[in-house]
Amino acid sequence: MSAKHKILVVDDEDDVAQLIRQKFRRQIREGEYEFVFAQNGKEALTRLHEHPDIEVVLSDINMPEMDGLALLQKIDETYPLLKTVIISAYGDMANIRTAMNRGAFDFITKPLDFNDLEQTLRKTLKFSEQLRETVRAVQENNILKMYVDDSVLRFMCTREFESTLLVSETIEATIAFIDICGFTAISEREPPDEVVRLLNKYFDIIVKAIIAEGGAVDKFMGDAVLAVFKGDDHLARALRSALTVNANIQSMKDTLSDAQTFLPKLSTGINTGEVISGNIGSDTLRRFDFTVIGDVVNTAQRLQSIAQPGQILVNQATYEKVGARFQCRPVGEVTLKNKANAVMVWEVVG
Repeated sequence: MSAKHKILVVDDEDDVAQLIRQKFRRQIREGEYEFVFAQNGKEALTRLHEHPDIEVVLSDINMPEMDGLALLQKIDETYPLLKTVIISAYGDMANIRTAMNRGAFDFITKPLDFNDLEQTLRKTLKFSEQLRETVRAVQENNILKMYVDDSVLRFMCTREFESTLLVSETIEATIAFIDICGFTAISEREPPDEVVRLLNKYFDIIVKAIIAEGGAVDKFMGDAVLAVFKGDDHLARALRSALTVNANIQSMKDTLSDAQTFLPKLSTGINTGEVISGNIGSDTLRRFDFTVIGDVVNTAQRLQSIAQPGQILVNQATYEKVGARFQCRPVGEVTLKNKANAVMVWEVVG
């Protein structure tokens, strides 16, 4: 699995790379940080092109070929989301002011105080992460394009913006596929406005339960919802969400245009493990969806496809991670699409 944060260090002094590796050896070993090194600004621009997932640059000022202040200007022009911290022995006010005016996020003087450096690095990474999440959210919500300033839209078409958002990562997550049973038949015989009204009504109930447990709706797929739960205790939160939305939906009753009663029920498949998260789509169409893919996602969808109305199904591997916190009962071995061997399936009931 790739490191959580990637940092570029730009300095022509050979011992800087060794010092960084030594002082941050625990974070490197634990996969929290990955450092990339360059000896001048020109080489740094090459490294940025090679590693579009770099989040923070730590740069000296006085270097051959291209100094840190010239590099700052290039980064500000080409990589506006990237944050740079200047680390230099030249700590006079003129250098500090020039660096700040060219877009530096912070300024640290040599000799290095590594406690100060680590605190500054964490602060800068946190700010960078928040900025990227904000920009990603804008891109995901296409309706905001109706209200966004033209200059922002032009930036969203830049190579730097696209390369940042096209970076993929492997994450631990729980995937929930939730389908409204029997809704296809309703959509074939009810007036279109009634179909949309009912579907939006049920989706709103599902979404509220997902958000209440810290999950995110990845996409709506016909009359189904794909939800992703990340972070601490993501499996338990996904299961609680599914149980809640099941109870809320099954207490509902709607009268259709032919006076028949529709009692909505859900079929749900849940799976947990490593998934690939990234922007998937077509560069030709300039259309991408930030989504999750992988076997964990596919298996969740296939579990949902065999679930009966009202059932929440998990496979054996997920059941073993549930522990005693949830009540489950065995369904038996089933054959899932594109799986060579039968899979033991469990129903989560409480």
